[in-house]
Amino acid sequence: MSNNGGQRVFKGAGVLRAALLLAACALVAACASPAGRTAAAARTAAAAALARETVATRLFSLAAFVRITDPSAAVSVYIEGDGLAWASRHRPSPNPTPTPATGLHLAALDPAPNVVYLARPCQFVDRDPACRVAYWTDLRYAREVVESMNEALDRIMAQRGGRGVRLVGYSGGGAIAALLAERRPDVVSLRTVAGNLDVEGVNRHHRVCAMPLSLNPVDTAWRLAHVPQIHFVGENDTVVPPFIAARFVAAQGTPNCARIVTVPGATHEAGWEQAWRGHVQALPPCTPP
Repeated sequence: MSNNGGQRVFKGAGVLRAALLLAACALVAACASPAGRTAAAARTAAAAALARETVATRLFSLAAFVRITDPSAAVSVYIEGDGLAWASRHRPSPNPTPTPATGLHLAALDPAPNVVYLARPCQFVDRDPACRVAYWTDLRYAREVVESMNEALDRIMAQRGGRGVRLVGYSGGGAIAALLAERRPDVVSLRTVAGNLDVEGVNRHHRVCAMPLSLNPVDTAWRLAHVPQIHFVGENDTVVPPFIAARFVAAQGTPNCARIVTVPGATHEAGWEQAWRGHVQALPPCTPP
């Protein structure tokens, strides 16, 4: 009896474990799906009083989360990373919506009165005829992508107000932020977090194919020598190693307004939310060269 009873208890426990495993798998699948990722982002944004908007540009419809409470103050603009661009080293993802949305999490920590988060093309968007895989792989830094991001920011600033733009870019969003800073006369500062500031340098480092149809911020870095900048690099970042930011700053020549801050223990994906709590209000001072 005791053996049979023990067997019955074991079976019951096994059924319970199986049910819990299935529930956990369902939860992971929901979070991994584009809809689950979008729902998670909406919760993060709502907790920070960031309202969802869809900004139509000539090419893309871009997702944004916006909080503007003082039109006379500068606007902190956060640019998301590349997101889930690749399902594996050789297979593109069917949807680039990020998991997690690190750029959004950084924006949600910003106590400034004016905060704008801009997703990259095809992230958090259900249907956009312009979306094709190339725009989150080989063309993710293409000229038309940068122009669409710039157009979206123009529209938000025109409609919602704000005096001056403080750009913040995470990972590949750092590349977009740097390319936007070249184009906009209203940029008062540029900060990147694990920023891919030398696209070809990163590709060579990882021995992956070049992206000749994408722009590379390091090629025109000299245009930003007068822009106050901080580039935060992860001490243990193996995706965008710290030497990438150093190369970008060196390409600006001297004197310039850029400095690099190394965050101890941070990797490409981990450690940034905790670090940003201490750096979110760090604005780079500069006497223009």
